[in-house]
Amino acid sequence: MQLVVGRIGRPHGVRGDVTVEVRTDDPELRFAPGTSIATDPASRGPLVVAGRRWHKDVLLVTFEGVAGRDAAEELRGTMLVIDSAELTPPDDPDEFHDAQLIGLTVETVAGEPVGEVQDVLHHGQDLLVVRRAGQDDVLVPFVKALVPVVDLESGRLVVDPPEGLL
Repeated sequence: MQLVVGRIGRPHGVRGDVTVEVRTDDPELRFAPGTSIATDPASRGPLVVAGRRWHKDVLLVTFEGVAGRDAAEELRGTMLVIDSAELTPPDDPDEFHDAQLIGLTVETVAGEPVGEVQDVLHHGQDLLVVRRAGQDDVLVPFVKALVPVVDLESGRLVVDPPEGLL
C-alpha cells in the first residue's frame, strides 16, 4: 500500500524549488538529499531530492532535474508516496502510523458498531475521522481515555465516547 508523505505545492523562487505540504512525522528522513521518492501520478517520478530547507515553517525541496519555475510548476499537486513496507514499527505500543488506523472498524465498549476510520487528522491533537453509515462523519480525539483498545490483528478499535460525541 502506498502512503502519502507529502504534496508538492507552488514553486518558490525561479530555480525550481517547490513547497511541500508535509504529511509525515519524519520529514528529515523522508526528504533527505539523495532520497528517491515515488509519485502519484507515477508518470511524474520518481523524484530524487537534491536539497531541502525550511523557510518560515514551510518545507522547500529541490529535486534533481527540476530546473526553473516552469518545471517546478508542472509538479504542483503531485503526491509524494512511499510503500507502507518502508515504515518501521513505532517503539511505543501505544503509537500507530496513520495507515495502520485507516480502515479499522470502530465499535463502542458495549460492542455497538460505529463505523470505519477514514482518516487521521493532526491538528494540535490527533483526531480519527470515523465514517458512519448514513450519517455525518464524526471526529474522535485519539486519546487512551476515549480509544481504550486498538486491535490491529482483528482490524478494530474500541471507543468509549462521552455523551453527545457520536
